[in-house]
Amino acid sequence: MTSALLAGLALGLSLIAAIGAQNAYLLQVGVRGRGIVAALAVCIASDAVLICAGVAGLGAAVAGRPVLLEVVKWAGVAVLLAYGARSLWSVRDGAGLTPGGNGAGSVLATVTTALALTWLNPHVYLDTVLLLGSASTRYGADRWWFAAGAVAASVAWFCLLGLGARRLAGTLGRPAVWRALNAGIGVLLLVLGLRLATMPLGG
Repeated sequence: MTSALLAGLALGLSLIAAIGAQNAYLLQVGVRGRGIVAALAVCIASDAVLICAGVAGLGAAVAGRPVLLEVVKWAGVAVLLAYGARSLWSVRDGAGLTPGGNGAGSVLATVTTALALTWLNPHVYLDTVLLLGSASTRYGADRWWFAAGAVAASVAWFCLLGLGARRLAGTLGRPAVWRALNAGIGVLLLVLGLRLATMPLGG
């Protein structure tokens, strides 16, 4: 039980701590200061559902449906490129210069974006449903302890990132730093979108 729990925690942290669309967006929302709790709830709940689905065996079912994977892939490309371009545009027109400015958006918009960057991002499925789901099979009856460890990793990391960014808002929210942060996130999302567009479904 303990070994499965710790293994899930370690693998979960190693996967979720990698730079990705979810992490970049939570950092942005945390500094912005509006909707961070809602965004955290979306990301944590979504990861928990996907991890449990993977441990339950959904990975094999998804892997056997290439058309579904193709649809999700190109939807993810569109979402990543669109939000990357939006971040860069907010820097250009000045909307992203201050955390409380016009770029803040509503809580509903924050939740919608968090949902899109999670559920329309094939990388999330690869990490949670396929990789974690496959790794859990070696623990047999203890695989749900493995899932619990992976979920705990998601909770800890997302809270550390989002709430940590909120505490550093005074520094990261300075106009020049905020503008650079938005620009960096915009470039990151564009790169992730382009990488996803060239990624083979089996890769």
